[in-house]
Amino acid sequence: MTEKIGVIGLGNMGGAMSANLAKKGFEVYGYDPLEARQAELRGAGGKIMTQDEIAKNCGIIILALPSVKALEENIAVITSLAKPGTIILETSTLPVDDKIRLNKTLEGTGIIMLDAPLSGTGAMAKTANITVFVSGDEAAANKVVPVIEAVSRGNDYLGEFGNGMKMKCAANLMVALHNVVAAEGMLLATRFGLTAQMVYDVLSKSAATSRMFEVRGPMMVKGVYEPPSFTIRLMKKDLDIIHEAVQSLGAATPLFETVLSVYDDGLKTHPDQDTAAVYAVLDNRSKRGS
Repeated sequence: MTEKIGVIGLGNMGGAMSANLAKKGFEVYGYDPLEARQAELRGAGGKIMTQDEIAKNCGIIILALPSVKALEENIAVITSLAKPGTIILETSTLPVDDKIRLNKTLEGTGIIMLDAPLSGTGAMAKTANITVFVSGDEAAANKVVPVIEAVSRGNDYLGEFGNGMKMKCAANLMVALHNVVAAEGMLLATRFGLTAQMVYDVLSKSAATSRMFEVRGPMMVKGVYEPPSFTIRLMKKDLDIIHEAVQSLGAATPLFETVLSVYDDGLKTHPDQDTAAVYAVLDNRSKRGS
């Protein structure tokens, strides 16, 4: 592919994607307000541009943003400066309704936005071991397949715009539950007197295992939750989006409702540590007898 690829937002996910693209021979230009993240992209073989320059010069623009406000601001820049035919690959985890609303502002511009949130941790993104939930214009989705394949282990085309974020809500609900389940099982076994390392080694090979247990179990074993691949603060942001969707749809999610309180406690005590720190949250609850 000869298109220049722009990446706006070089955090855990955007930084990993831009680095993987650069390492695999794509012409990558990135923007992030933090100099340290810019330096990481330069080190991986990419180049730095401003948001305006990316909008003017890149045929495919990947957005990996922290908020609806940031998405609004970047779409305004892209709309005013990008050429018709530009494809936006919007990978952020944001409310479905806001993504759909902002997508409608692109009607008549010739600029196409795909809703394509990511499933996986920052550590998984570094090794291109994430999945991408792609939705929106099918022709545009087909065009960006080489880009997605360079940053992930798989992508699924899910149909109309917004379906990607709907799938991400379901995925993150399950991830949140699996993470707490892993911590509960580990805590019970260690209270029996088994060593945490033994529990992990055995259960990770058993029918009880899960992706979250395999990824976060080692941090639970050590009781060390840094550096984080995904913080409790970021997870809580995603869970608030899911909770809003659950309430609007009237879906029955009793396990999710119970697990929310664990992350609420984690936000108070371990906000910027890895979500594996839910183990510490449950351990503290046990010691308090609650």
